[in-house]
Amino acid sequence: MFFQSFGKYILLLKAVFRRPEKWSIYRKEILKEMVAIGVGSLGIITIISVFLGAVTTVQTAFQLVSNLVPRSVIGTIVRDSSILELSPTISAIVLAGKVGSSVASQIGTMRVTEQIDALEIMGINSPGYLILPKIVGAVTMIPLLVIISIALSITGGYFAGSLSGAVTAQDYVYGITTDFIPFTFTVCMVKSVMFAFIITTISAYQGYYTSGGALEVGISSTRAVVISCIMILCADYVIAQLLL
Repeated sequence: MFFQSFGKYILLLKAVFRRPEKWSIYRKEILKEMVAIGVGSLGIITIISVFLGAVTTVQTAFQLVSNLVPRSVIGTIVRDSSILELSPTISAIVLAGKVGSSVASQIGTMRVTEQIDALEIMGINSPGYLILPKIVGAVTMIPLLVIISIALSITGGYFAGSLSGAVTAQDYVYGITTDFIPFTFTVCMVKSVMFAFIITTISAYQGYYTSGGALEVGISSTRAVVISCIMILCADYVIAQLLL
């Protein structure tokens, strides 16, 4: 069963990346998906990122009970944890619920209402037309959302530390500006691109092969979110193991 599903997934990807009929049509769809994924997800990413940074700062300060450890370490921990793990992974899991369920339900609804069959009758490559713009839009916008998430997470930690008295503003700024390893940002971007690809392709696969009615569309959406989250965590471990 797994190998059968994996084979169908690979064949779907092969059809998705087939040479497009008209780039002008795809360009319009890609821009629409970029707006939907990027701008549409900015609000929830903002809220989550600010509180992630704030909670990380407060909890790290609580655990640093020794006076031998400088308080500037809090800023360093918040910066590195936000870049390497919190912003890319938590943002991807949230977007799997928001973007992934939307992709699966859109394509699944088109499948059960026979709109995909109509596209194929007209000679249009339906996987490419429906899925490729979503992949390009996600791979472009989700890394940008992750960059925004990192900045907001560090900012949230700054305000939480200053307001709670856990760490002074000077110590926090000193912590986030010292001993920075640029390669951690590269790892973060690799993760965000892979997570974006996983979310869109798995969700599109679940929606594209939906059969039945409205109930099955809901089941496909739920399955898309669950499998995407599991694969995000698996990819997170593999990328960390290979690059770090």
